[in-house]
Amino acid sequence: MNLKEYIARLGIGSAHIDLILEKETYRAGEQVDGYFLIKGGAKLQQLKRIDCDFVLKNREEKREEVVDFVTILTTEYIHAKECNKIPFAFQLPEGVKPSSDIVSYRFKTRLAFKKGEVIQHEDAIRIVGE
Repeated sequence: MNLKEYIARLGIGSAHIDLILEKETYRAGEQVDGYFLIKGGAKLQQLKRIDCDFVLKNREEKREEVVDFVTILTTEYIHAKECNKIPFAFQLPEGVKPSSDIVSYRFKTRLAFKKGEVIQHEDAIRIVGE
């Protein structure tokens, strides 16, 4: 393994992913639209998959729960310094409780590469009541 590959496995100079959403506040049952923005790192990398978990965090019970998830399988390449957009759409479940001081929600995104590297990112959203 050469030095660039080793550094990329550590996440240095590797690609990055960000979930860009149209807004930050939603109602239960609403569709969340946006896109994954993937920025290439220092070298060409082959993508393997994007996993995005919709997570409920309960501070009172000190637990996190994956409510639902989206997985995108791909064999695309991301070139050095290149930016790619992949559309994202997610239907929020009808029964989710509104956000509060105790309950919060976020999308946890993982970008996995063919050679085993994994990049993670989190984006919080707020769910309001009727």
